[in-house]
Amino acid sequence: MTYIQGFVVPVRHDKKQAYRDAAAMAAPILKDYGALRIVECWGEDVPEGKQTDFRRAVQAGEGENVVFSWIVWSDRATCDAAAQKMQADERFQTIDAMPFDGKRMIFGGFAPIFDTED
Repeated sequence: MTYIQGFVVPVRHDKKQAYRDAAAMAAPILKDYGALRIVECWGEDVPEGKQTDFRRAVQAGEGENVVFSWIVWSDRATCDAAAQKMQADERFQTIDAMPFDGKRMIFGGFAPIFDTED
């Protein structure tokens, strides 16, 4: 079964295209290291919760939206190996500074327990 990396990131509305451009530049590199699929989603219906929500999770402020994204890998070993290789990959140096505050990004790796594709 696959392994999924998930991310939630606050991005300023005026940085939407810059974020998309950076994702488009990173995607082929990620695929070179074994990513099967990369999905970046711009928040359209991100309701405010009573206890917590996506915006609070990343402390999104005025003028910021939430991006929800994930990368599908064949397995965790491929993902872990890619992470080490990417840090040394000079192609990442050509990507302009990421257009978001990385300190407020939340992320994690997940092993699927149910998938309609299986």
